[in-house]
Amino acid sequence: MTAPSTLSDFDFALPRELIAQRPADQRSAARLLDGRADPPRDRHVRDLPELLHAGDLLVVNDTAVIKARLFGSKASGGAVEALVERIEAGHVVVAQLRASKTPRPGTAIRFADAFDAEVLGRTGSDGSLFRLRFPSPPLALLERHGHVPLPPYIERADDASDHARYQTVFAERPGAVAAPTAALHFDAELLAALAARGVERTAVTLHVGAGTFQPVRSDRIAEHVMHSERFEVGAAAAAAIARARAGGGRIVAVGTTSLRALEAAALRRAPGEPLAPAAGETDLFITPGFEFRVVDLLLTNFHLPKSTLLMLVSAFAGFDRIRAFYAHAIDQRYRFFSYGDAMLLARDAAPASAPTTFP
Repeated sequence: MTAPSTLSDFDFALPRELIAQRPADQRSAARLLDGRADPPRDRHVRDLPELLHAGDLLVVNDTAVIKARLFGSKASGGAVEALVERIEAGHVVVAQLRASKTPRPGTAIRFADAFDAEVLGRTGSDGSLFRLRFPSPPLALLERHGHVPLPPYIERADDASDHARYQTVFAERPGAVAAPTAALHFDAELLAALAARGVERTAVTLHVGAGTFQPVRSDRIAEHVMHSERFEVGAAAAAAIARARAGGGRIVAVGTTSLRALEAAALRRAPGEPLAPAAGETDLFITPGFEFRVVDLLLTNFHLPKSTLLMLVSAFAGFDRIRAFYAHAIDQRYRFFSYGDAMLLARDAAPASAPTTFP
């Protein structure tokens, strides 16, 4: 049997009204599709403690979303929109720029009618990003003048509520330009219930980049070049995973970003070796046929058609199973994408199946 390998394998029709424009009133009140077995069960995120065991280990991503979107203009009066991808030394940032005419090196851009940034030139593997020099520490300027970088499918401007709700309760390390959305469902009450159940928790870091929303442009998914993101799996996380394994607990990744950090760290070790601390850049692209080494269960939101994240969950839980779960979710009117509902998946032990079609 061959694994699904073309972009069209991962396409599906989603009613526009199912794209969540705002989060649930309470974080843990979002719906949860329990996909650990067939058929799936309709639950809520607040039911998660009932679905886990004492000794299981939740692995969360402690990245914090920065106010990465800026609006400005050139001296000519032309409008410019910037989405900061990452911050470098010397008050330099790497950003996507949208302008009627590509700004040349040396161009000054006035952002938020408050400060000027100098365009240094293009960067990135395909030259699609720009390096800009800010006049003072970028994080402080972004916090003061930037906007919450809501995903493009949320068709409204950010407002005061997004400043809190597009940030997880685990956010400690600024650097992401998109939220690790599965973790948006956790609140103090849910964390207390999980602790009472005996479920442990540890954190890793993966600073989600703007490339997470970039489309796959090649029909053969093997030809896609994944964007690179910074990650860290620290000594505390590696030790917590070792303890959970020794005690028979399961490793539960909260979101695809936590999963990618863990599996990227595992790939730096020989098969069978225990997980060790690791940090750096990862462009790990997980598609059906990938051999998972660390994660047993995955809590994740519902992802875009033809996206790398849909390919990842298909690799984890099985293509046909994900196809059936998405059809169920659409039929039952689940809310999709960043502010939408979630599902809990078990790792598929069967080999990848031949593709049919998505719902």
